[in-house]
Amino acid sequence: MHAGRMWARPNRFVAEVELGDGGRVSAHVANTGTMLSCWCPGAAVQLSQADNPRRKLRWTLERVDMGNGWVGVNTQRPNQVMAEAIAAGRIPELAGYRQLRREVSFAADGGDSGRIDIALEAGSRPPALVEVKNVTLLDGTYLRFPDAKTERGRKHLALLTAAVVSGRRGVMLFALNRAEGERFAPAWHIDPAYGEALLAAAAVGVEILAVRMVHDTDGIDAGGSVMLDLTPP
Repeated sequence: MHAGRMWARPNRFVAEVELGDGGRVSAHVANTGTMLSCWCPGAAVQLSQADNPRRKLRWTLERVDMGNGWVGVNTQRPNQVMAEAIAAGRIPELAGYRQLRREVSFAADGGDSGRIDIALEAGSRPPALVEVKNVTLLDGTYLRFPDAKTERGRKHLALLTAAVVSGRRGVMLFALNRAEGERFAPAWHIDPAYGEALLAAAAVGVEILAVRMVHDTDGIDAGGSVMLDLTPP
């Protein structure tokens, strides 16, 4: 990891960062949301560096410190961290499966199709489809999702609902990627349609989990579960 300071975010895909030696670089932002509450000019950041010469930007924004510890803003990291934690049996609700596959295609009977982050099979419970969402939006004592309207997020809930109808488990796993916040709730004020879709999915049996991501100097790991509050405002 390379340390720096946030300078600006000219668009949702790029962050301008000042490195420790005073030089400035443009870093890819692997986060299509607004990043509300997890960036500001001058905030400490960490970057990774890629060796691929075909990449337009060789730097990637990984973490931002808003004053209370690292916030993971690279939305590609939680899938890997959660997959490793599930495989190791460290998320009790998803333990007991002998086979884990990632980026699995799923088609609902007579409906939409798409990709789901994780498929769990060969266990004592029905096969499970698990979608992982990176959560960084801090609102008082709550961590909320999404931080921008998300039609894609509603589509994933529809696929998980179809999985439940087909006899599988459908699991929406919110990865809470910062240390603050006491419980998880939908961001009703940003995307009420997503909140309603989440409630509807839960009503038909989609399981909702919120698991803390724990940051240290060497990386990120999965921590414990966090309470849910799905109550509409």
